Amino acid sequence: MVVTGGSFATLVSATGAEAAVIRSIQVRGADRVSADTVKANLSIKPGENFSNADIDASVRRLFATGYFSDVKISVSGSTLVVVVNENQLINEVVINGNRKIKDDKLQAVLRSRSMGPYSETTIEADKQAIRDAYAAIGRSDATVTTQTYPLGNGRVNLAFIVDEGDRTKISQINFVGNQAYSNSRLRSVILTKKSNFLSFLTRKDVYSEEKLRADEEALRQFYFNSGYADFRVISSEAVLDEASNEYVVTFTVDEGQRYDFGDVNVESTVQGIDPDELKGLIESHPGSTYRAKDVQKTMSEISQRVAAKGYPFARVTPRGNRDLGNGTIAVDYLVDQGERAYVERIEIRGNTRTRDYVIRREFDIGEGDAFNQEVIARAKRRLDALGYFSSVNITTAPGSQPDRVVLIVDVQDQSTGSFGIGAGYETGKSGGFKLEASIEEKNFLGRGQYIRLAAGRGGDSRNYSLSFTEPYFLGYRLAAGFDLFSDEDDSEDYYSVNSKGFNLRVTAPITEELSTTLKYSYVKLDYDSSDPSQLSSPYVHVVNDGPWVRSSISHSLTFDTLDDRTLPRDGIFAQITQEFAGLGGDSDYYKISGKARYFHTLLEDADVIGSISVSGGHMWGTGNDTKVFDQFTLSASELRGFESGGIGPRATSTGDSLGGTTYFTASAEASFPLPALPRDSGFRGAIFVDAGTLYGNDVATIGADAVKGTDMSLRASVGASIIWASPFGPLRFDYAVPFKKESYDEVQRFKFGIATQF
Repeated sequence: MVVTGGSFATLVSATGAEAAVIRSIQVRGADRVSADTVKANLSIKPGENFSNADIDASVRRLFATGYFSDVKISVSGSTLVVVVNENQLINEVVINGNRKIKDDKLQAVLRSRSMGPYSETTIEADKQAIRDAYAAIGRSDATVTTQTYPLGNGRVNLAFIVDEGDRTKISQINFVGNQAYSNSRLRSVILTKKSNFLSFLTRKDVYSEEKLRADEEALRQFYFNSGYADFRVISSEAVLDEASNEYVVTFTVDEGQRYDFGDVNVESTVQGIDPDELKGLIESHPGSTYRAKDVQKTMSEISQRVAAKGYPFARVTPRGNRDLGNGTIAVDYLVDQGERAYVERIEIRGNTRTRDYVIRREFDIGEGDAFNQEVIARAKRRLDALGYFSSVNITTAPGSQPDRVVLIVDVQDQSTGSFGIGAGYETGKSGGFKLEASIEEKNFLGRGQYIRLAAGRGGDSRNYSLSFTEPYFLGYRLAAGFDLFSDEDDSEDYYSVNSKGFNLRVTAPITEELSTTLKYSYVKLDYDSSDPSQLSSPYVHVVNDGPWVRSSISHSLTFDTLDDRTLPRDGIFAQITQEFAGLGGDSDYYKISGKARYFHTLLEDADVIGSISVSGGHMWGTGNDTKVFDQFTLSASELRGFESGGIGPRATSTGDSLGGTTYFTASAEASFPLPALPRDSGFRGAIFVDAGTLYGNDVATIGADAVKGTDMSLRASVGASIIWASPFGPLRFDYAVPFKKESYDEVQRFKFGIATQF
């Protein structure tokens, strides 16, 4: 009886030796691999019964080691004879021809290793892995060949030869079956983008099957949240034209009918749960556009309330009743007792950079807790919102017992670092260019920590800052962090100020949309108003010289319902802050301030987004003397068309800004895709109107000086912007013309820098 296996892993099953027994094992042909290693991979042992299945399993195990090109097993009397032909050993693995991907990244995907076996099967898999790595950066036509260099004694050097080819582009993205929305609007929804003149920077035109599946889901969510509850993606395909090395991507869709919400109700079959008490949690209201996210949010709110009442297994199920004639969907939320199941374990897969615990902590359940589908859905929304992953998929598998469930979390890491650069030009007496550069990482070392380093310089100013945030301080959902900063400003005529300090802050969530922040701030202000050339002037010192120390504590409430942080189309961001200074130091005051901004899509298909914002604040001095830098100033971003500190009370002698005790601002803006450029380029235009005022003064001047501009005079400007969602971060160019101002205001018509929405 003989069992053999060739290089194609073909096995010939034994026909005899059923329940046979051997006394010894003899290994032949093993030179570099020890006989003990061969024996260790056999399922047959001397003195024990074995069968044909044991011989087959032994052959498979020996082939699986990768050390052998052929295996034969036979029985001679009471001896098991194992004859092997050894594969060559790889002395060294090298990669040649690669320029776009470094050696270390390609070596990481190879299974062929130095001092490992030479296996044709493994090498073919390695060649495909290299091709996949190039496809991931948009080079689908990359080819890989191999060369071997014999060294004698069964050893070879192995070289992978890479021809990187040209970048594979996406020439067209087509939609078939869409009536409600144009192709250009739908292209702005998906991740895959057409190739354009910026693609070499953005890399958004790289095709992959995973991205195509994510695009399908993005289209579904877009339509489901726009009233199209019956929407379907019939097919999606990408066809490669090998002659031009370009993909044509086509989505075929069925939009279905658009619906509004009809009657909405809550029912419960769980004893002790009153459905009337849950109706106040409903987000979907009759007559409003049907949106799947309103249904999802209602389910989440009801599920949390029911679980808090002691029903962890309760299940919330929406039931929709379509009225095709009226175009409405009536929704009943049914609360019933779900199956009693427990989470056996949470299995994390696909995270090559992000640590497991960063993913696990977004779940409000752990091993052994009651399984609740809505809690799982909430965890997925949190993971998506982190921005660490290009895709998140959570599935379930049966556990070891009928009432046990295994949660499988599949994620794909994405780049979370960014580099920003900003610039501005001021036209006042301190005019000149100002530049700022910043580096930030949202998932520092895969720990989910945020870090940002920034530096800026202008003709009369310099600033540096470092920020760090740990989002789960001490294992709790508390975002704790610090800021270090140093600012030098010599822009005013007769004084300069250098400020250095730090902030300590912690933010805690109250609900999914509401959070609270507590912050301590320490600032040392080195204020100098002396000017040797003006010593004879009675107006040299506007206020007393420093240095000053400001020690303050503040508390903020933040309400955030924005649908997207980069380009909001719907939602509200609002914040109110109160600050008290007087915990030591030289400053004594109480401030209260607030701001709010509302976004709404004005024209859906044209992607015109409107926003309205307001802000205001007031301060009261609580000591004997209010310092000049304790008062409010308005930045160039809050009131465009004017310099930072360009409006409000000023010293009559020097024109230097003193700040004010009260301010109000309001702004209206509409943004839209630039018509001359493809939407995939990330360029948008905007028009805006800003208005505001800064007035009041508690700073005591000295000498014969006085203060002007303390009255509530309104300033206003109108302007236009160009916004670019660049690979370096969102950049914005504003041009504003003040049409209502005072003669002593300092104007700044041009402003270029990092786009800030909030």
